[in-house]
Amino acid sequence: MPQAATATILTILETKFSAIVEQWLGTQVKEGVKRSDLFSDSESRAQNAELLKAFAKGVRAGVTDDDFDLADPAWEDLRAVLADVTKERVSRGVTPTEMATFVLALKVPLFAQLQKTLPDNPSSLIFDVLMVTRLVDAFAIYTNEVFIAEREQIIERQREEMLELSTPVVELWDRVLTLPLIGTLDSARAQEVMENLLETILQRQAEVVILDITGVSTVDTQVAQHLLRAAAAVRLMGAECIISGISPMIAQTMVQLGIDVGTVSTRSSIRTALADALGKVGYTIQKNRDH
Repeated sequence: MPQAATATILTILETKFSAIVEQWLGTQVKEGVKRSDLFSDSESRAQNAELLKAFAKGVRAGVTDDDFDLADPAWEDLRAVLADVTKERVSRGVTPTEMATFVLALKVPLFAQLQKTLPDNPSSLIFDVLMVTRLVDAFAIYTNEVFIAEREQIIERQREEMLELSTPVVELWDRVLTLPLIGTLDSARAQEVMENLLETILQRQAEVVILDITGVSTVDTQVAQHLLRAAAAVRLMGAECIISGISPMIAQTMVQLGIDVGTVSTRSSIRTALADALGKVGYTIQKNRDH
C-alpha cells in the first residue's frame, strides 16, 4: 500500500502517466534540452516513459512516510534504466547540464497535475510539491553522479587508446625495432612505453631497439631517467638500445643537468641509428651502382 505521504503523487503517476510523459517532453523542448539533433521524438518519448515508470516504482516501494534513499534496493530499476539512458546520452554528446535539466524538467508536469488534483487543499498541495521537489532533485543529483562516472570511464578508455596509439613499436627490419616518441613522456606513459616495448621484443626476438626522441618536446631529468630505465630494461631482455634524435639543444640540456647516459648508444638521427642497428645484426647498406 502506498504511504500517505506519496499517495496523491502515486495516483497522478499511475493515472496521468501518458500526459506526464508528453508534458515532460514539452518542458524539455522549452528548456532547450530535448536535443532533437541527437534523438528522434520516438527515442526521447521512450526514454521518458521508461524513466518515469521506474521512478513511479521507486516512489511506491522506496518512500517510507517522507523518507527515501535512492541507493536502496527499491530504486534498483530506476538506477538500471538511468545507467542505460545516461550511457546512451553521453555517447551522443549530451552535456552534464543538459542531463540534469532533462530530469529536473519532470517537476513541471508533476506540479501541474498536483495543482489540478488538489485545487482546494493548499496544505496538501504544498506538502506534495515539496515532496516532488525532494524526489526529483535527488533523482537529478544521482543522474549527474552517474553521468560523470560514465563520462570518466569513456575518457579513461580514450586515454588508454591514445597511449597505445602514441607508443607504436615498429619493426624496421628483421630483429630491429624502433619506438618513435612524440610529445611529453610522463610516468604513466613511460610505463606504457616500457610494457609495449618489452612485450614486442619478446614476440619479435629483437636484438636492437631504437628509441627515437626527435618528437619529444622537452627532455628534463625525469624524461631522461625514463629513457635510461627503458634502455636498461631492453638490455635485461638481451637486446641493445640506441637512443636517436639527440639534437644539439638536447645534448646541451642533458650535460647541464648532469645526466649520464652511461653505456647507452646515442645518435643524432634515426637514419644514423638505423645504419648502426643494421650493422649490429649483420647487415650493411650499399648504394645500387645503377642509380
